[in-house]
Amino acid sequence: MARKIEKDEVSGTPTTGHEWDGIKELNTPLPKWWLYTFYGTVIWAVAYTIAYPAWPLINAATPGLLGYSSRANVSAQIEAARAAQKENLDKIAAANVDDILKDETLLSFARAGGAAAFKVNCVQCHGAGAAGSAGYPNLNDDDWLWGGSPEAIYVTLKNGIRYTENAETRDSQMPAFGTDGILTPEQIGQVSAYVLTLAGEQADAAEAQAGQQVFAENCASCHGDTGAGGRDFGAPNLTDKIWLYGGTLDQVKAQIAKPRHGVMPAWSHRLDDATIKQLAVYVHSLGGGEAAVPATQ
Repeated sequence: MARKIEKDEVSGTPTTGHEWDGIKELNTPLPKWWLYTFYGTVIWAVAYTIAYPAWPLINAATPGLLGYSSRANVSAQIEAARAAQKENLDKIAAANVDDILKDETLLSFARAGGAAAFKVNCVQCHGAGAAGSAGYPNLNDDDWLWGGSPEAIYVTLKNGIRYTENAETRDSQMPAFGTDGILTPEQIGQVSAYVLTLAGEQADAAEAQAGQQVFAENCASCHGDTGAGGRDFGAPNLTDKIWLYGGTLDQVKAQIAKPRHGVMPAWSHRLDDATIKQLAVYVHSLGGGEAAVPATQ
């Protein structure tokens, strides 16, 4: 026996027979346009999975009849970008850093390329803004252990700092005056006080006066008689209030007693020469770069 179809008294629409709390569910058909759209999307989805890569397999995916590959597209775009950059990259590779700064086109290109390379390779230590942190130099200021000219920066980047895998690396080692027994704790306290006064900081006057002699006998050979440092040794300038490991009395004592020595990779082991030159140009442009050193006659 056929089920009697009940209709809603108000709308005249058949009901589904379901009722909740006196509310009956109407059996309203979907609009034709909605149904046709839905059927169209189903057909489109099936066609798409046939034409394009879609179904994952164990080691790959169905390739699709059209042979489309987003990976191949990206590779083609990368190759096109490299081809567009090749002329400038070849010029940068053939030029020295000082000459790049004299060519407006190459300079603009190198700064942009250096900024991109910096974000990939350097921000982990020097920070996104190149301001550094404790133990990692600030590249925005004008304090340079090995020189801030474009060529000096390039050499530092290329060969690294205390990077033992490169024979040409920048290298300097400050003696461990405390752990090696070169100075007594009392002498370390005295010379630390004197070092603070070199930078115009407050320190115990008697300690600093005694530390002046300790400095002259043990530190001046690298840092200079006035404490202004020496780039031949990568010896820091002690008069400019820029401290890599901190400038309090205790921090200075710790660095003298058991110095920490930072390491930077030799980027020639990881990057091509054109990229290193672009990095040198970018770092030089950050604000603390010095003028190019005139060639010796």
